[in-house]
Amino acid sequence: MENLWAPWRMAYIKQLDQPAGPHEAGAARAAPPCFLCQAAKAQLPLPSEGEGRGEGGRSPDAQRMLVLQSDARGVILLNRYPYTSGHLLIAPAQHVAELADLTPTQRADLMELTTQADGLLRLATNPQGINIGLNLGRCAGAGLPGHLHVHVVPRWNGDTNFLQTVGQVRVIPEALEATYELLTQTLAKLKT
Repeated sequence: MENLWAPWRMAYIKQLDQPAGPHEAGAARAAPPCFLCQAAKAQLPLPSEGEGRGEGGRSPDAQRMLVLQSDARGVILLNRYPYTSGHLLIAPAQHVAELADLTPTQRADLMELTTQADGLLRLATNPQGINIGLNLGRCAGAGLPGHLHVHVVPRWNGDTNFLQTVGQVRVIPEALEATYELLTQTLAKLKT
């Protein structure tokens, strides 16, 4: 038997049924902090002479959360639990669950960020196709139903195979850190 090593999945598995924090017996559990709201607040451009600077001018928090871009319109970040390498999440800065909860300007901003993410992936990873979609509500597949977000997933012929169908296993061929580095470098080139 061969092993498929995916150690980053354990953090996701452990958090699925964890209480959000200490609570008294019978008291309602506090909701865990929204990782998309936290990512939207990540400070990307640091002062040029500041301490705590991460690689590529990103703050350690932005790097830890895999944030590629964050501004008043919203956030683009690498999915920590990807469908395939380069799977991005695009979310409005505001914590809203439904498209109708966004203003027309916010919806336009979300589409602009999604278009930017599409272009970034096309340049950085040269995919043969891209899936773009939203899962609204838990039964529709939303892992975080309270904060809507768009999935932008690069695809290549042969990126799914019998392992996924028969073994219920998805193989991610590149480490998250390597994908993050590639995307941050490509984004920097696009901004110059």
